[in-house]
Amino acid sequence: MKEKIGFIGLGIMGRGMSRNLLKAGFSVRVWNRTASRMEPLVAAGATAGTSPADVAAHTDIIITCVSDTPDVQAVILGENGVIHGARTGSLVIDMSTISPQATREIAARLAEKGVHMLDAPISGGSEGAERGTLSIMIGGEAAQVERAMPVLQAMGKAITHVGPNGAGQMVKLVNQVLVVVNMLAVGEALLLAQAGGLDLEKTLAAVSQGAAGSWMLSNRGPQVLARDWRPGFTIDLQQKDLRLVLEAADQLGVPLMATSTVFHLYRTLQERGLGAEGNHALVKALENLAGFQIGNNDSF
Repeated sequence: MKEKIGFIGLGIMGRGMSRNLLKAGFSVRVWNRTASRMEPLVAAGATAGTSPADVAAHTDIIITCVSDTPDVQAVILGENGVIHGARTGSLVIDMSTISPQATREIAARLAEKGVHMLDAPISGGSEGAERGTLSIMIGGEAAQVERAMPVLQAMGKAITHVGPNGAGQMVKLVNQVLVVVNMLAVGEALLLAQAGGLDLEKTLAAVSQGAAGSWMLSNRGPQVLARDWRPGFTIDLQQKDLRLVLEAADQLGVPLMATSTVFHLYRTLQERGLGAEGNHALVKALENLAGFQIGNNDSF
């Protein structure tokens, strides 16, 4: 018999992930701080919970997917949090991106109550959440990873157990370095192509299948050419992740020059009120430095 699933956090990622759990035949109880976001999921077959504690009390595996470390702490450990409803032997899977150290602390608190935890942050954008093709990097006990596998397989394709609690979050920070520095390269390359008078679509086609190819180039490059700034992942959320990256790098004494540059470029976009745009809008900061823009649309 399938375990009952709780899902807390129905944002850009959580909506698609919880819908895929329903499609896979799981019983899903949902909760979101903004209650109206629960309505489409309830219409699709989910049950609405009244609080994180209520969700935990009625389910076996509780998934959290919220914005930042304080949000995870609140929904798991806070008033009416998961810890107050979870039964002994239940499993919490946090799929947010948060501090590795905070993750270890939350796991220890849950363990005192006989509740297991996995940190299982995700990558793949809103597209991956909708299609069930997310990359999932997991920290925690191997037995709990095995237990969670049917649930994780409903949401993702590349599922990797990378180490103990906190390791999943650290791998996600590594992932985010690759994402943003790759997007910096995409932006600089397209600026050069624009300045060189090239056909941008043909240029993308020429380079995307060779050694220069990447997920960001293939998925976000066309959006840049179309001046389509709809987010698979917002600048504001990307900045939150980069703060975590740079904090970890500072603690470990690791120089991350390109990542730091991207962080400051994103900050200029946030100052212009563009934090809700997709992280590929990084190119706008480069365009501002260059004095011209990519593509033929005149609007910055």
